[in-house]
Amino acid sequence: MTYAIVTFGCRVNQADSFEFEEGLRMRGAVVAPAAAADLVIVNTCSVTGAADRSARRVIRGLSRDNPSARIVVTGCYATRKSGDLDHLPNVLAVVPNHQKNGLLQTLDREFALTSREGLGGGESPCGASLAPGAMGGTAYPIRVQTGCNEACAFCVIPSTRGPSRSRRVSEIRDQVDRVAAAGYKEMWLVGVHLGSFGRDLRPATSLVKLLRDLDRQPGDTTFRISSLEPMDCPRDLVDLVAESGRFAPHFHLPLQHTGDRMLRAMRRPYTFERYRDLIDQIHARLPHASIGSDLIVGFPGESDRDAEAMANEVERMPFAYLHVFPYSDRPCTDAAVMTPKVEAASARTRARIMRDVAARLTRRFVASQVGSVRPGLTLDDGTLVLTDNFLKIRIPPGLPRNIRVHVRIDSAALDGTVQ
Repeated sequence: MTYAIVTFGCRVNQADSFEFEEGLRMRGAVVAPAAAADLVIVNTCSVTGAADRSARRVIRGLSRDNPSARIVVTGCYATRKSGDLDHLPNVLAVVPNHQKNGLLQTLDREFALTSREGLGGGESPCGASLAPGAMGGTAYPIRVQTGCNEACAFCVIPSTRGPSRSRRVSEIRDQVDRVAAAGYKEMWLVGVHLGSFGRDLRPATSLVKLLRDLDRQPGDTTFRISSLEPMDCPRDLVDLVAESGRFAPHFHLPLQHTGDRMLRAMRRPYTFERYRDLIDQIHARLPHASIGSDLIVGFPGESDRDAEAMANEVERMPFAYLHVFPYSDRPCTDAAVMTPKVEAASARTRARIMRDVAARLTRRFVASQVGSVRPGLTLDDGTLVLTDNFLKIRIPPGLPRNIRVHVRIDSAALDGTVQ
């Protein structure tokens, strides 16, 4: 049995796909290009309308290019609107997020009925565990939490992922040990609302306590903390990253907007001043850290003046990169019925302006790193290094993937690439 996995969206989806991949390999299945695989799992996102359209387009393309493929669709779009997907060509099953943990068992049953070879039932004698390079990745994403209890006006994800749920610390530690034994040297800690980790456990704990526990865990595994909401990034977390040596100096802290009126409309639980103070603290403590953010342009009620002020404020901040999203209505969210709407052409123009700002910020950050020496990990064919502070640097051939190195940053090109 051959398989392929197509993953859209966030690192939480990537972590889920890694678990699918591991389970399929242990059953003796063999990875193949999607155009030739017997089974294709499509792990969807639904954060924007464009993500929904991309998923439908990919599924139709798969059925056209690989008419014999059996396609299983899961993820947030599959949860939110399964009826859009279950009638598409070659779709064998649509598995919502709350059934993801049983997806492999579903495949065992389905393929036992539809194929003589099936997927097997447990570890196959020829099964293989994951190793760096699986799914094209050198680092391993570990999902420590899923779901969200927040009520951002624009976000559909709480309705597709459910309430916040944390994994047990002992379970996470066991997975870290297992993944490290498989050869992974860097792991990403991911969650839908990562900063809420542990609040639902009994006894309750916190993300900082989890990080301290992992810091004490034997071995030389390093960790990268995925996206954190700004209200969930306390000073002791920043201090731990600065002092430990096992956590990458890389913070992704979604801002969404610099205008407090817009933040209130979005139902973001902080002010711009509080956010800016946090960024300034991180930059002062870790001047070499990569700080990234998400911004939404064209949210209902945003004026030209709001957009211009955001561009001006953001350009003065020490960001290394930005993800810019033109707002799009999501079904059943409060923002979908908010007015006045921003015309699509205006939203696109504002997005282009903000992406220009983002490009200048990236060039500035890269230029600030010229002359420094950073630890990193080789990726792909060994000629690309991801540094601890999230720079990708080309190096001469000669090393394999997944080797720890130190690189000196000699120059920065106008496009922000480094050598």
